[in-house]
Amino acid sequence: MTPDQYCQEKAAGSGSSFYYSFLFLPPERRRAITALYAFCREVDDVVDECHDPAVARAKLDWWREEVSRTFQGSPTHPVCQALQPFLERFNLPEEHFREIIDGMQMDLDYDAYPSFTELSLYCYRVASVVGLMSAEIFGYEDRRTARYAHDLGMAFQLTNILRDVLEDARRGRIYIPLDELKRFDVQPVDLQRPQTSEHLQALFAFQADRAREYYRRAFEHLAESDRYAQRPGIIMAAIYRTLLDEIAADGYRVLEQRVRLTPLRKFWIAWRIARQEKRRHRKVAQQ
Repeated sequence: MTPDQYCQEKAAGSGSSFYYSFLFLPPERRRAITALYAFCREVDDVVDECHDPAVARAKLDWWREEVSRTFQGSPTHPVCQALQPFLERFNLPEEHFREIIDGMQMDLDYDAYPSFTELSLYCYRVASVVGLMSAEIFGYEDRRTARYAHDLGMAFQLTNILRDVLEDARRGRIYIPLDELKRFDVQPVDLQRPQTSEHLQALFAFQADRAREYYRRAFEHLAESDRYAQRPGIIMAAIYRTLLDEIAADGYRVLEQRVRLTPLRKFWIAWRIARQEKRRHRKVAQQ
């Protein structure tokens, strides 16, 4: 199995919404973003699959060393071997990879976040940094597009937090700020019970509104000239916003059932948005 094949299997096997947006990229950019996504999956799995925090920290330290080896031209892991040719080509800085690892380590340092200030740092490291590197791979000309990528990453992570709140709570992790739980008269233990009170609905609606605000701010920053290049992010946003709408339509009962979009629906959304953006690009080019 080649490094590219390894990354492809890692990405396709995850079932993530991100995979569907990669399908519409040119081959070289698709290889690069697939390798980046595989890197994120590898370091995320370290924390999720290691029950011993000391072992998890040691493995994350190994990944830090592997990042150094990769930027020195001697990667050993197939994911980093796949990434290495694209580091200079797409301006992917070493510190961003280290930020991602630092974000994953926050799951070992925090089992809950006192306020959104602390949570926003986590979201930045595990999602916005990935968004910034993704934007480089997709290509852009307007500097505002970097701000779009940052805010879109925040929106994605906040959507994930709401979707996975029960699963995370049962694993001993709370990503909804504790001061906001208190504001809505919700106890941490309430997040582990498959029932939805009015207080929980109000709390979850507040989280959803924050995510929507980040989506809104993101697209305010996206220059028209960069939309077509950045269409994978636009596709992902459509999928994630649909998920958020489904959660709201279900009365924010995320503790009672995990809201999912089927692979077929994700692909249909991706195909529809890709066609829309292609038509929009042609129209703008003709003006």
